[in-house]
Parts: sequence; structure tokens; C-alpha cells
Amino acid sequence: MKAIRRAGPAVFAVIFALAGCARDDDDAFVASVQRLRPAVVLLSMRVPPENKKDRYDDAYATGFVVATGAWGSDILTVQHAIEGAWDLHVTIGNRWKAPARIIAANQDLDLALLRTPRRGLPVISLASSSPLQSDVGREIGLLGYPVPDDFDDEGLGLATSLDTGRLSSIRKDALEVTLSIVPGESGAPVFIATTGEVVGVAESRFDEERSIGFALPIGDVKRFLHRVDRAHAF
Repeated sequence: MKAIRRAGPAVFAVIFALAGCARDDDDAFVASVQRLRPAVVLLSMRVPPENKKDRYDDAYATGFVVATGAWGSDILTVQHAIEGAWDLHVTIGNRWKAPARIIAANQDLDLALLRTPRRGLPVISLASSSPLQSDVGREIGLLGYPVPDDFDDEGLGLATSLDTGRLSSIRKDALEVTLSIVPGESGAPVFIATTGEVVGVAESRFDEERSIGFALPIGDVKRFLHRVDRAHAF
């Protein structure tokens, strides 16, 4: 019978150190989610129907609050999600519903800014617009509202969902991410797991390869906000 070699103290020290690092990263990720979640809102609207016999279709997207003050609160999302929409509303904290209107949009950048009269909402701070090449491979998160009507049909209620993946690559005008961005999540904040820094806005995915998603880079987001909402120090 072969003798079983026992691991020495140095091996156990490495194991415990690695376990401690993993636990610290998990704690940081949870803290990031708790900090960002209150500023994420559901956008609901009516859009032209696919079936011409219908009057309209209900549609949904995600947005997040980037500024607030006496005028109300400004919410960032993607332009394609609200194009041609009317009767726009935001649901705040998964409970309170308020009207919203489009105050700026850029089709080329696929970004839009909405305003609601609701004041004093939690705000998400955006990361710096420095290159993100050094962050490739890092764990990222997305907070949004995937297919909220399906959850409602099943009686599961409204809640912000977390999706996780990796920052895969920095593409031309886009961040490639391993997030399966599904209908309803467009416009959601994409953030670095351990720091909570918002580095992009969820935009789309490949139809055939749904594990590959794309987000709008934070640099483009900040340039858009600086042009259309400069009064709020973007």
C-alpha cells in the first residue's frame, strides 16, 4: 500500500490564502451590487405593433439614474430600445411608477437620456473614460430587467436581476462581454465586479451565438452626456 503524503503547513497556508481572496472578491461583488441596484430602473412603454391589427405592443428596457436635482432625475438607456415609443414610464425600486420623457438621443451612438419628475433618486457614478485594455478578463456584472413581462405572467413579481460574465475584448466602438443580453436588459449598467465601476451600457448580442454580448464603452457614454447634459458636470 502506498503511503499517503500529508500536505505541509505551507500548502495549507496557500489554500487558506486563496480561499480568503475568493471570499473577499465575493464580498466586494455583493457590495457593488447593493450599491448600484437602487439606481437601476425598469422602462416600460408602448411601441408600434408587429401585427398591424393591434393598436400597440408593450415593450421594456433597463435604464439607470445618472443625475438628480430639483428638476427631477435623468436616466440613461440605449436609443434603439425607446425609438418610436410613447407612454414612457419608469419603475423605481421595483415599486413606484413615474412618467418619463426623452430629452436627448443619438442614433449613431445608440444612447438616449430620459427625464422623470421624480426627484432625489439614487445616482450611479460612471467610471473614468480611460482605456479598458487592462481590464480585459476581469469579472463583470449587469443589473437589469430580463423579459419582465414573462416573469409577471408566471406570477414571479418584479425584481432587478444580476447577470455575470467577463470582459472579453475591446472592440471598435464596443465592449465584447460574455453576457447573454436578453430583451429587457438593453440599457443596463455593465460594471467591474470588485469595484462597482460602471464601464459600459448593455446594448445587444449575436442572434446565433447568444453567449457573446456587446456594451457601449463608457468613453462614448460620457461624451454623449457631456454634450446633452453638461449642466450636471459630465
